[in-house]
Amino acid sequence: MRRDIGTDDTRVRVRPGKSSRPRTKIRPDYSQCPRAMVTGVDRGRYRLLMEDGSGTAGTSGTEVTAVKARELGRGAIVVGDRVRVSGDVSGRKDTLARVVLIEERRTLLRRSIEDSDKEKALVANADVLAIVSAVAQPEPRHGMIDRCLVAAYDAGMTPLLVVTKSDLGSASELADFYAPLGLEIFVTNLGAQVSGDGDASDDSDSGVDALRQRLHGHESVLVGHSGVGKSTLINALIPDADRATGHVNEVTGKGRHTSTSAVSLALPPTASGEGGRIIDTPGVRSFGLAHISPDDVLRGFSDLEQIADEGCPRGCTHTASEPECALDTVTDERMGARLASYRRLLDSLLSLTEW
Repeated sequence: MRRDIGTDDTRVRVRPGKSSRPRTKIRPDYSQCPRAMVTGVDRGRYRLLMEDGSGTAGTSGTEVTAVKARELGRGAIVVGDRVRVSGDVSGRKDTLARVVLIEERRTLLRRSIEDSDKEKALVANADVLAIVSAVAQPEPRHGMIDRCLVAAYDAGMTPLLVVTKSDLGSASELADFYAPLGLEIFVTNLGAQVSGDGDASDDSDSGVDALRQRLHGHESVLVGHSGVGKSTLINALIPDADRATGHVNEVTGKGRHTSTSAVSLALPPTASGEGGRIIDTPGVRSFGLAHISPDDVLRGFSDLEQIADEGCPRGCTHTASEPECALDTVTDERMGARLASYRRLLDSLLSLTEW
């Protein structure tokens, strides 16, 4: 029977009615699709490394470009994600695969935009966070290091501190400041080893060998301010990485961004075949933690956490206004500086969000 549209004018076009057929609740099963690791993200295109027969994404897997399936919605896919892929996974030029499933993440490193509770996922499934700080040019910023420590503990990652540019001064003051935390600290000096073409040589005395050995067998992410030397360090750890390097402004003491997006790079395998991957991230001006509860902040200050556990009353917020906080008994100058840094971070979080 013809549907009554309210007019006999043949020029009137009416959209067809919706089908009465019910939508199926059966969803496609993508669990058997090929598995890959996201190694780069660039304007809606995802660089993937397909897993080899051993079930790992090593250095010899097929590299594929993919787009995100519509059914995944607006959720972010980040470097380090393990995904299931459909479509053309040959890796041939001008072919596109489709990311249809994001597998459960083991870890997720996040940061918040300053003065906001909006959070941004940075890297997934990394187990080591290497916090990179220079001895000088730019000067080390304890607040940034402290925030990265808290973010690492929140993400379930192992943090370590990498001090660069030790040719410009002594790294002992910064190393001594964080040594009581039990934090692994690596000091590097690439100033004398870096040649005009950016290649590093003879890294046996530069501290790179020890750091490379520590990172083998792990998926690591490098985080730090612009200009601290992350790209130079990557080029030393991975000779064929060819990451662009920049310089620090002599007036402002700040570096400029040379890495524009996160990228995962394979470490050269050892003689035993042990590999690993390093994720280079763009330099950041700040590392917000508005997505983290104040109750979790103290985990990034293990030396203060021990004092609080032993002496603070139940329900203590550890702020300066707490009358019986055991942290107020700290008299050591170095520990006092740590306490001031912790409370600055805590006050910043409390001012952003009502918990």
